[in-house]
Amino acid sequence: MTTAMEHPTRTPEQELAELQEAHGRALFGFLLGLTYGDRQRAEDLVQETLVRAWQHPEALRSDHDSMRPWLFTVGRRLAIDARRARKARPTEVGADSIELAPPVGVIGDGHEERSVTALDVREALTTLRREHRDVLVQLYYRGHSVTEAAQALGIPAGTVKSRSHYALRRLKTVLPGYGAGPLH
Repeated sequence: MTTAMEHPTRTPEQELAELQEAHGRALFGFLLGLTYGDRQRAEDLVQETLVRAWQHPEALRSDHDSMRPWLFTVGRRLAIDARRARKARPTEVGADSIELAPPVGVIGDGHEERSVTALDVREALTTLRREHRDVLVQLYYRGHSVTEAAQALGIPAGTVKSRSHYALRRLKTVLPGYGAGPLH
């Protein structure tokens, strides 16, 4: 590729057009792989990469043999930034998805609420000391009696009772709003 120094009458737009002509196809193929085959996203990234080249004319006027490594590096960084940005925000839902979703209250079996509660309890269990968590797992998840839990853990039954008492007390403070049920 010739540089602007060799052709001082070329405009930045002409340089950009030449850059796209020379490297656009390869850049698109590279970015298509990084976007897992999303053609629209890859095309957007190619355009953004070329805009960056236009914004940095010093890169175009460098004495490198090829601009391709610079373009691929910029494109890869833009793809990574775009992926991070998508992960940082919730998935967008189109109008057709909303129409296909069941109306609130139609399912009615309480499955969603139980799932949310289970997730909350699992998260809250991570705040407990291991010995307290182990006791609750034996009693509530495995359905063991105090005696069975004591045997499984190799501790006295009285220790199972006191650990479960303190563990449940701690969970009540970590899980406000869950006043009723097996944890109360």
